[in-house]
Amino acid sequence: MPKLLVVATGNPGKLREMQAYLANSGWELILKPEELEIEETGETFAANACLKASQIAKATGNWAIADDSGLEVDALNGVPGVYSARYAKTDSERIARLLKELGNEANRQAQFVCVVAIASPDGAIALQSEGICRGEILHAPRGDGGFGYDPIFYVPEKQLTFAEMTPELKRSISHRGKAFTALLGELERIKS
Repeated sequence: MPKLLVVATGNPGKLREMQAYLANSGWELILKPEELEIEETGETFAANACLKASQIAKATGNWAIADDSGLEVDALNGVPGVYSARYAKTDSERIARLLKELGNEANRQAQFVCVVAIASPDGAIALQSEGICRGEILHAPRGDGGFGYDPIFYVPEKQLTFAEMTPELKRSISHRGKAFTALLGELERIKS
């Protein structure tokens, strides 16, 4: 019988993505109750992931999983960072703002960071992992897939933006993919 894992998000897309990573883990993932809103007040991805997992676990009395992720641009001293999703109202506005702030800066190095945290029903953090994917920010968007900053995040080794990659390729090299891969072995330990 699968154990229940409440995902600290109201986003069905994120739920599907997590289900793909944890498909054979023996855990059944469900969305958090809609009325439970957790404000992200942490100053790091880890702080926000732990905060969300812990509060959802305590509120539901179940194991909970949360992630926090974003884009850190070297030339902007890590901005937008934890504010990646709140950098502007829409994906296209966020991309436009980032490209404007970068301007003609020669250093386009950046990284996507993802931290995943799992909390036990009492709210204690049982597991935490981090994944990082290095890349560069293009001068203009490329590709139709993905979401967020994917059309301007270019991975030189693959010669593609995240938005040009198949979902399988993106999952295998992305920050979120790396964080979940690191977590999978540990998940077995807490399931028993």
